[in-house]
Amino acid sequence: MKITSLDTVVVDFYRTNLIFIRLGTDEGLTGVAEATLEGQEQAVQGAVAVLADAVLGKDPTRISRTIYELNRDAYWRGGPVSLTALSALEMAMWDVSARALGVPVHRMLGGQVRDRVRAYANGWFSGASSPEDFAAAAVRTVAQGFRGLKWDPFEAADLSLGPGDLRRMLEPVAAVREAVGDDVELFIEGHGRFDVPTAIQVARGLEPFNPVFFEEPCPPDSIDALIEVRSKSPVPIAAGERWMGRNTFIPALARKAVDYIQPDVTHAGGLLELSFISTLAAAHYVPFAPHNPSGPLSTAATLQLAAALPNFRYLEIMATDVPWRSEISDERLKLTAEGDVLVPDGVGLGVELDFDAIAEHPYTPHPMRIFSDAVADIRPPDARSYFNLERTVAAAGRADRTA
Repeated sequence: MKITSLDTVVVDFYRTNLIFIRLGTDEGLTGVAEATLEGQEQAVQGAVAVLADAVLGKDPTRISRTIYELNRDAYWRGGPVSLTALSALEMAMWDVSARALGVPVHRMLGGQVRDRVRAYANGWFSGASSPEDFAAAAVRTVAQGFRGLKWDPFEAADLSLGPGDLRRMLEPVAAVREAVGDDVELFIEGHGRFDVPTAIQVARGLEPFNPVFFEEPCPPDSIDALIEVRSKSPVPIAAGERWMGRNTFIPALARKAVDYIQPDVTHAGGLLELSFISTLAAAHYVPFAPHNPSGPLSTAATLQLAAALPNFRYLEIMATDVPWRSEISDERLKLTAEGDVLVPDGVGLGVELDFDAIAEHPYTPHPMRIFSDAVADIRPPDARSYFNLERTVAAAGRADRTA
C-alpha cells in the first residue's frame, strides 16, 4: 500500500476551527485524523502541506519508521505547529492501518483494558456569568449524565489578583459544589494564568471545594514554577496540554511537578507518543488524563488510548457543541448513567467524515479568549448535546471501568 495524497479540511466550530486531515492510498483506503490548533489553523495547513510532499509513495502501515524519519530529517524540530501536523499524520496512518485489518486501533495498541472510561464535561458553563447561572448549568449537565465538571472561573486574570478578586471568583465554585453535592467531581482550570504566589493562593482557596485537580496553575514554560506551586498546594496539580513530546514530560515526571499528566494526542506526538508518555507516568504512579476539548476525531483517538492504557483515568469531553457536530461525521458517543463514555467498536478510529456537511461551515477567524472576559463564552447559544444516553450499565461494565 502507498500514500497517494495528504490534505486538510477545515470546519468552523464557533470558538475555533477544526482541522481534519485526509490520507489517501492506492488501495482506496482513506485515513482521517484531527490537527486542530486554536489560533494557528492556517499555519498547521502549511505544515501538513510540507509533510504531504515528504510522505507521498510511502507505506502508511510503517508508522514508526515514517514518523522517526520525518523527525530526524526536520532541521527545526518540535513546536506546536509542526508537531500538531505530525501528530495528525501519525493518527491517520493508524486509522488506515487498522482499517486495512478491519479492527479498531486499540486492537493494535495492545487490546482493551476497559470498554468505558469516566468522563468529565467541559463547555457546560457557556454563557454563565453569576454563581446562580453556573449552579443551574451544572445541575443540567449532571442531569445529562456527567459526574465530572471542569471550568475556568478566573475571568481574564493575568498573573495576579486584586483584593477581593479571588473571593468573587470562587463564588461560582461554591455555588456549583452546593448545587451538585459531593458525589460530582470538580476540575478547576487555570489556563496557565497565574504567577507562583498567586497560584498557591488560589490552590489554597480551592481546598474547601475538594477539586480532583487544579489544572495549569501557572504558564506552561517553567517546570520550576510548577514544582513550587505543587509543593505548597493542598489540592492536586495537573498540567501537560501545552507540552510537546516526551522530552518535556520526562523531567516533569522525574521532578514530581504534577499529580495528573495531560498530554493532547493532537499536539504531543500522536498515539504512539502518548502511549509512551503514559508508560512514563505509570512508572511514577501518576494518573493519565489527556487534554481533549476538540472535535470528533480528537475524541475518537483519545478513546482508543482510553481503551488500551491501564493508567488512563479521565476523558475530557465537551458536554454540548455546535449544532452541526452531529452532521459532519457519524460520531455517536454513548454516555452512561454513571458518567462514563463507551469506547466505540468501529474499525480504525471509528469515525467517518461527511465532507459535504463540513463544506457548509467554512473557516471563520476566531480570537483566543483566555485573557478576555469572553473566556466562558466557548459554545454558541444554540449548542446542544451530541450524546446517546445509555441508561443501563451491566455490573461487568462497572468492573471494566476500574480495571
